[in-house]
This record gives sequence, C-alpha cells and structure tokens, in this order.
Amino acid sequence: MSFLYENLLALTWQQVTMWVIGGILIYLAIEKDMEPSLLLPIGFGAILVNLPFSGAVSQWINDTFQEGPLSTLYEAGISNELFPLLLFIGIGAMCDFGPLLSNPTLMMFGAAAQFGIFFTFCIASMFFATNDAASIATIGAADGPTAIVVAQKLHSTYLSPIMVAAYSYMALVPIIQPPVIRFLTSKKERRIRMDYEPKDVSKTTRILFPIIITVIAGLISPASVSLVGFLMFGNLLKECGVLNGLSDTAQGAMANMITLLLGITVASQMQAESFLKPDTLMILALGLFAFVFDTAGGVLFAKFLNLFLKKKVNPMIGAAGISAFPMSGRIIHKMGLEEDNQNFLLMHSMGVNVSGQIASVIAGGLIMSFFM
Repeated sequence: MSFLYENLLALTWQQVTMWVIGGILIYLAIEKDMEPSLLLPIGFGAILVNLPFSGAVSQWINDTFQEGPLSTLYEAGISNELFPLLLFIGIGAMCDFGPLLSNPTLMMFGAAAQFGIFFTFCIASMFFATNDAASIATIGAADGPTAIVVAQKLHSTYLSPIMVAAYSYMALVPIIQPPVIRFLTSKKERRIRMDYEPKDVSKTTRILFPIIITVIAGLISPASVSLVGFLMFGNLLKECGVLNGLSDTAQGAMANMITLLLGITVASQMQAESFLKPDTLMILALGLFAFVFDTAGGVLFAKFLNLFLKKKVNPMIGAAGISAFPMSGRIIHKMGLEEDNQNFLLMHSMGVNVSGQIASVIAGGLIMSFFM
C-alpha cells in the first residue's frame, strides 16, 4: 500500500496534462478516424510513459537503472532511422507513379509545395540553432519519416516535439488544408474541370523510373539516397511484376507493423519533463506555419501558371504537393466534387501527391546536405 501512496505523491500536473493530450489523440483516432494507425499508438503511448515510475521507459529508480521496452525500441528503430526507412519501402510500394509519368509536368507542383519548408527555416532560425531550425522546417512536408530522419541526422535537441508535430499534422490534413485552399481560391477556380486523358505507360518506363530518380537524387543530394532509395525500392518491388508477394507484404503487413511500432515508440519521447516546454509550443506553431505555407505554395504556383496557360488547371491540385499520401490527393478530389459533382480531380491530385512524396524526401536530403 505504501508503494501506491508513493506513486500517487509522485504524480505531477505535467503528467496529467500529457494524459489529456494522449486522450485527445485517441479521441481523434477513434471518433474522427484521423490516421488511427498513428494517433492511437501515439496517444496511448503518451499515457503509458507519463505514469509515475513507468516501467515502459528506461529510468533510474532508487539508484537502480531499469530498462524500459519503449526506450529499447527507440534505440533499435528510431535513433538509427531504421523504422522510418523501412516504412518508406511500404509507402513506395503503395505509390502509383502512372498518373505522374503520364503527365510529368505535375512534378512542378510537388516541388512548389515544398516552399513552406525553406520559408519556415528562415523564420525558425531566428529562434533556434541552425540544425534545429532546419529539422523543424521539415514538419511542413507532412512527412513523418522524413522529419525523423532529418532531425536525427542533424542531431536536433527537439526530436520529440518534431516527431509528434509531423505525425499530428499528417493526421490533421483534412482539417488544415481545406480552409487554406478556400481562402486562396475563388469558387470559379475551384470548379475548373480538368479532363484526364490516360496514356499508356510501358512497364519498362515504370521500372526505369525509380532507378533513374534514385541515381539523379543521389548525384544532386547524396544525403537523400537512403530516403529516396528506400522509397523507390518499394516502388520497384511493385512495378517489377515478379515480386508481388513481397510488394503485398511491404504495403500491408510490414507497413502496418512498422507504423504501429513507430507510433508507440515516438510516444516514448513524450515524457512530460521534456515535452511540456515553451519551445515545444513554438515548434508546434512553426510546424503548422510550414504546413500551411507548403499548401499555399502549391496553390499559388498553380494560380501563377494559369496566367499563361490556355487550358487552365484547377489550383486546388497544387495543395496535393505535400507528402501526405494518399490523404491529400483524396481531399482535393472530394473538394472538387463538392463544388461540382462532375469535377473528377482524383488522377490529377494523386499525380501531384506522389510527386510531393518524391519532392519532400529530396528536400529533406538537400537540407541534410546543407547543414550536416
């Protein structure tokens, strides 16, 4: 009974606050169906590691070091970037580059949507050290694995809030993007129809594409090879046609398992004493700023192109240039149907979305090349 009293007396308001944060994440996962595979393990893990003397994380208790399983997982899978990179194989196997290969100009929108990363870096560098500012800026890509790898490689002291912000904003894409898009576009622009003329993309082209992209990215930014390479390897598994079993495993069982482990392991870094700080709130704000400006960059680039194009593009597809695949592409398609039930933007938005996946990992590689 004395142990119970000791535990209760050791409980702090900061830990209770983290329980509330964890509960909110669980609520969003279950009730609102917002990336449940990510938010539910993160939310439950946040509660798990903020119990007094929690055995889930490594710590000193009464001059005795007790190793926790979540800390062990963190060292085995995140501190060496293993989990994020393995997840990229699954993401690559899910990606269909067909719409992008049919219309390579869509790649421009993916590049334009990375504007927020570099703009946010300029702002963040006023408040944080250069390596931390660069790591924080990558939150804007809405790509959790890239944010983790960049923060690790640059030895950021704010890995925990960066991870949480990156994955949280990925899950909040359906809430954040639509208001930004509506603010920047008129109803007339949102109703622009885009005909989709499917072009036959040969198997040879589909196989060569991930290989060529890996080589080009490696020559431009050697630091991006692990990011781009694992993503493209996953896509090669899908497109080669002789490893369907491995491709299905990468897309399904492996991706689900790594996502589960990644989510609950991220939570190991959400201990109240290191998470509830003014710097954390600043990072969350800057991450949101980067995310909003990445979305805006894609939309504004599309509006700029429309000044010169005879056949206008729907500027909403520019917002799909962030890395939250396939969620962002689906949201743009849904918004197009809400404005005009005959406005089918899915193939265009998905093409932009996969280009954003490529662009975000290249942008992350460039940041590492600049600041490592």
